[in-house]
Amino acid sequence: MKPSIKYQVIFKHKDKYSISQMCKFFGVSRSGYYAFLKRMDIPDRDLPLAEKIRECQEESHNTYGYRRVHIWLEKQGIYCNPKTVLRVMQKYNLLSVVRRKKFKYVSEHLHKYPNLLNREFNADRPNQKWVTDISYIPTAQGNCYLSIIRDLYDNSIVSYRLSRKMTVKLVLDTIKEAVKKENITAELQLHSDQGSQYVSHEYHLLTQSYGITPSMSRRGNPYDNALAENFFSILKTECINRVKIANYKEAKLLINEYINFYNNYRIQTKTKLTPLEKRNQFVA
Repeated sequence: MKPSIKYQVIFKHKDKYSISQMCKFFGVSRSGYYAFLKRMDIPDRDLPLAEKIRECQEESHNTYGYRRVHIWLEKQGIYCNPKTVLRVMQKYNLLSVVRRKKFKYVSEHLHKYPNLLNREFNADRPNQKWVTDISYIPTAQGNCYLSIIRDLYDNSIVSYRLSRKMTVKLVLDTIKEAVKKENITAELQLHSDQGSQYVSHEYHLLTQSYGITPSMSRRGNPYDNALAENFFSILKTECINRVKIANYKEAKLLINEYINFYNNYRIQTKTKLTPLEKRNQFVA
């Protein structure tokens, strides 16, 4: 693949993933990427956000970490992913000058799993491979968070939960709902990234109790969980980004309607079937 094409891919996904990580993944340099932006005369879209973060840090005497900066931005009516805030702070050297305490995690409270999925995104039957992730949903009253489980057999959304907070409970409730709806076996893999919810002891205990085998993306490699990210991209393009959501209740109604449409009526170009039709074929 030509470097110019790699740079285009990096630019397209720069709001989702770290530029440093993508440059490392594609084997190109950050300086080469920014030189590409200059040649293409592409403005740095991060600059307006960086200026607001700089203003925030001046007010806080450079004491705010990205979470507090994220809250400050929301109070200014600026809604974006907390991961984006962290990336921009790193890029423009706007990180807090306050040294964090270093916590030592006891091994029983921090669980890592091998990457069993390993980008093998095809499944032979329902409930063989699930992927899960969380994404933010912006509303006029602040962000809420959507947790989903997607079946790689038919790309259906097996279960989902919406919450005002991104907690371990949100993830656990999503799994519990999925298990209530589906007949699962010990061969089921549940793939996630290395988010704090998925390495928690509570997540470990729940998956073990159901006989689910966890699988986890490699550190700093966002492409391992691409199918979960892909659904959020579809949801936001076809639904969320087309309207201004007033509040949590409106977000919940909108997401309920869209996922019902997605699972039961939306035709997928690869199979020419809806997820429901694909699933019913296996049952038949």
